[in-house]
This record gives sequence, C-alpha cells and structure tokens, in this order.
Amino acid sequence: MAIDFGYSVSQPRAVDLDRNDLSLAREIVREMPEFSACIACGGCTATCTAGNLTSFNFRLVQTLVRRGEYAGAYAEMNKCMLCGKCRLVCPRGINTRGVVRLIKRKLGDY
Repeated sequence: MAIDFGYSVSQPRAVDLDRNDLSLAREIVREMPEFSACIACGGCTATCTAGNLTSFNFRLVQTLVRRGEYAGAYAEMNKCMLCGKCRLVCPRGINTRGVVRLIKRKLGDY
C-alpha cells in the first residue's frame, strides 16, 4: 500500500526549441540585434515600476519570446508603462523600451 504524503510528481517542463515556432523571435532579433545581447541579469525586472505594481516581469517575457512561447507574452507586455528605468540600469545598454515596443508590435497579431 502506497503512503499518501500529500504531494504529487509534476510533469517535466521541457522546452523543445525544434518544435516551437521561433520565426517571430528571429524577426525581433533581426530588427533589434541587441535583444540577443541580454544576459538575463534581472536588473530590468528589479527596477521595473510596472513590476512593483503588477505581476509584470520583463525578463520572463523576453525568455518566453526567445523560446517561441508567445502565448501570454503579449498580454504581459501591455502591463509595461514604458517608463525607461530598465534601460537606465541595463549593464548591456539594451534599449529595453524599444524592445518592448517591437515585441508588442510583432505579437499584436499573434
């Protein structure tokens, strides 16, 4: 008889980049090559005004876009207030406001 410890085994969360549609991510990188320079340090998320008021997380959104997981990314991007704090703290000098606007434009039809 198995003992019920009150938890279950989660399904594995694997990202299959060969199956995901990366065409929009490639378009974004082609139009704004600095998007691929992001090192995911989290500085943008830590200083984000929208992130302090909502569940917005820029680092998560850019990771989802890079993986080709666009569902939900557009809705998250609409939480961005375009205040520019993230751009001020980015150690790579990425125009994060420009990236946000480009992602919103590209995912608008998704």
